[in-house]
Amino acid sequence: MNLRIKLLLCLLILTSSLMAQAVRQVDICVYGGSSAGVIAAYTAKKMNKSVLIIEPGKRLGGLTSGGLGYTDIGNKYAITGISRDYYRRIGKHYGKFEQWIFEPSVAEQTFHQYVKEANLDILYQHRIISAKKENGSVTEIQLESSAGGATKVIRAKMFIDCSYEGDLLAKAGVSYTVGREANAQYGETYNGVQLLNKHQFPDGVDPYKIPGKPESGLVWGISAEPLAEKGAGDKKVQAYNFRICLSNQPDNMVPITQPEGYDPTRYELLIRLIAKHTPGDLNGFLKFDRMPNNKTDINNNNAFSTDMIGMNYNYPEADYATREKITKEHELYNKGLLYFIGHDPRMPEHLRKQMLQWGYPKDEYKEFGNWSPQMYVREARRMVGAYVMTQANCEGKEVVKDKVGMAAYTMDSHNCQRIVVNGMVKNEGDVQMGGFGPYPIAYRSIIPKAEDCKNMLVPVCLSATHIAYGSIRMEPVFMVLGQSAAVAACMAIDNKQAVQDVDVEKLQEVLRLKPLGTNATAEILVDNDDAAHVEVKGDWRRETKGAYGPSVYIAESGAKSIRFKPEVIRDGTYKIYTYVPKQPGLSATTKINISADGKTVKQVSYTAASVRVEGQTSGEWVDLGTVKLKKGSQAYVEITSEGADGVVVADAVLFIPLDQI
Repeated sequence: MNLRIKLLLCLLILTSSLMAQAVRQVDICVYGGSSAGVIAAYTAKKMNKSVLIIEPGKRLGGLTSGGLGYTDIGNKYAITGISRDYYRRIGKHYGKFEQWIFEPSVAEQTFHQYVKEANLDILYQHRIISAKKENGSVTEIQLESSAGGATKVIRAKMFIDCSYEGDLLAKAGVSYTVGREANAQYGETYNGVQLLNKHQFPDGVDPYKIPGKPESGLVWGISAEPLAEKGAGDKKVQAYNFRICLSNQPDNMVPITQPEGYDPTRYELLIRLIAKHTPGDLNGFLKFDRMPNNKTDINNNNAFSTDMIGMNYNYPEADYATREKITKEHELYNKGLLYFIGHDPRMPEHLRKQMLQWGYPKDEYKEFGNWSPQMYVREARRMVGAYVMTQANCEGKEVVKDKVGMAAYTMDSHNCQRIVVNGMVKNEGDVQMGGFGPYPIAYRSIIPKAEDCKNMLVPVCLSATHIAYGSIRMEPVFMVLGQSAAVAACMAIDNKQAVQDVDVEKLQEVLRLKPLGTNATAEILVDNDDAAHVEVKGDWRRETKGAYGPSVYIAESGAKSIRFKPEVIRDGTYKIYTYVPKQPGLSATTKINISADGKTVKQVSYTAASVRVEGQTSGEWVDLGTVKLKKGSQAYVEITSEGADGVVVADAVLFIPLDQI
């Protein structure tokens, strides 16, 4: 064999080897290492499937590890399974049962616990450029490296799109929408154009560069577009920002300096807003929520704040270079705002001094210049799937049977545009409509229509109208839906079927019996609304405000009691907690009887002083101790109003097997 032939053979072998390395085959491909992505991958791996997470960036956890530490919940009852476990792991870090307020680094470390436990395979800095379909199913996707280099091909039996942008579903030709539907489309009232009073400018704020002179042009950030009819649909997207982590601990502060391209004219409207009403502190225009260890989660607040209104319309469908540009613009706008507040001489002195007490934390986002790499993409593409969640679902007027998760947050949209109305600057698009309890999310809303794709699930950019998505789009809920999507994907693989053909009742059963994705004994939750497992004696009134689940029972002194009777399916020692919602006039002491067999009773109590409610949670779990329970035993926890000197609440009781703790 001559040298030339040998070289050709060697080249052929090398090329074949490189091609083999560039193609990966797995059971389930999870696109997006968001909070939902990590939980979905963990769940699938625990169900003995081969899994690959593709993360376009360098960091796991999305917004949960990207600054949103002051968790939006709505109602803890809606948060189940591994999502609930996540916040308990956070709690363990801080020495509590559950914790919903946390530092970004702690959030990221907690996600990596799941990665380690399941030995998850993650491909960082790769993003989708195309998808190939055969017979209605995606067979493979092609990825490019954001750092440069060869493309990769990923083949899988099932795909789960856990990105905030819905890039996988779009490349696969799945139907989607961007923007706001007209109210008439789905019979809604809070969708489309909404000029309301929250996060709004007071009357009289002039929109022109030279006040009173329209010919001088509009101040930066104001659109010349006229106000459309109320409820009209459009392609506008609610504003994005960053959830900003700062520190006021001197040895952990990086000073806030002038960012590149700084332009103080961008913040002119803040000066005009403050001139109308000067706040006493920074909370007047920054939602300054405190995190552990002297840190913050700062969100948008008031008419002019961290939301870069109207500057994100192109983001959902933009190419990667354009998205990077938009993200950088939002970062510089936010950094410029912080610098402006602390240094512009037009700002009131007391506000400047307060701002200068804060800096970027040295121990957060070290590899990203102490700034979160995750912009708050509140909403981008939304799939138009097998079922569309609407306002009617949020308000309980339409209740689905194929539940794979719950939502409970207010129907919430940030402003979509800043315009001139009657010669004054106004924000448009902010909606905050609540007053409803937890409601079910349909399995059909996380799967495409059958004609679009048969092997994809979408737990983040799920099928919902703009206003319904505003209620569903909370990080803990995304994690719940990620778990549900993964279980459904595994079932579809095992049964060699399309995701549209998955037996939802069996899916619900798996989620109920294996809430942690393992064979660990499931905890037992008995809510006061569970009539089959609750026995009420005496005159208790029922309230919905602040409740865990749909309602809470409330009583004052007298011979009143409520028994919570768990259905025990496995012998074991259980830790017991009762949920105590925030209520005025809570009795100094509440007495509780605990029985393991329906006869023998031990008495415990808790004090009002021990109930410390933090963050956006409605109440707190109170530890009642442990009890040994046998399968089928007539156990109960009885909350009584005996000897009460104030309000007694009976809301929910939780039995957690010690092998979970």
